[in-house]
Amino acid sequence: MTSLIRMIIVIALALSWSRAMAIEEPEYAVIHATDDYEIRRYAPYLVAEVDVPGGFGAAGNAAFRQLAGYIFGDNEPQEKMAMTAPVESRETQRGERMKMTAPVLSESRAGESDVYTYAFVMESKYTLDTLPKPLNPDIRIVQRPSRIVAAHRYSGRWTEDNYREHEKRLLDALEADGVEVLGETLLARYNAPFTPWFLRRNEIQVEVAWASR
Repeated sequence: MTSLIRMIIVIALALSWSRAMAIEEPEYAVIHATDDYEIRRYAPYLVAEVDVPGGFGAAGNAAFRQLAGYIFGDNEPQEKMAMTAPVESRETQRGERMKMTAPVLSESRAGESDVYTYAFVMESKYTLDTLPKPLNPDIRIVQRPSRIVAAHRYSGRWTEDNYREHEKRLLDALEADGVEVLGETLLARYNAPFTPWFLRRNEIQVEVAWASR
């Protein structure tokens, strides 16, 4: 089988998977848009999140295993839940970036140089009272409040260099437009790992102060 045929098959599978799964996403309204970002007002939603030490890639692999275990039955009623989008990740501590704005990011911890917080969005049918309880004590259930977020969309591989490039693009654009950033950025990934890199929907998101203009 030639490389071209293999690529066509992978693309077809990725497109059919995304149509068939009808992945649920948090509810939001776009209130402003530029060439570089959207300003969105998000409704509250629940996430299951975990802090994992390590590098950009290794931390993600470890966090995914724990969170996937939770939604696939490692919970008190052993209930299997649907996968949603996006998978959120943010840098909780790194050198001079230790000072964070609560409640967007969790507190830094002594003795850990690189810590990332990963989160799976929970289905909207659940509440804090009805969501299955994680058996893994490291997993927290958190409700994201209603907030206004700037989101910059891009495609490509899940590398730190790609993330940093687009993070800078978003923050530079917000600064140029006089939009105040309220916390640290996060990476939102909307696709399955087998999705070809050029078809992936990735976003850099950050909470902002926004008044009608």
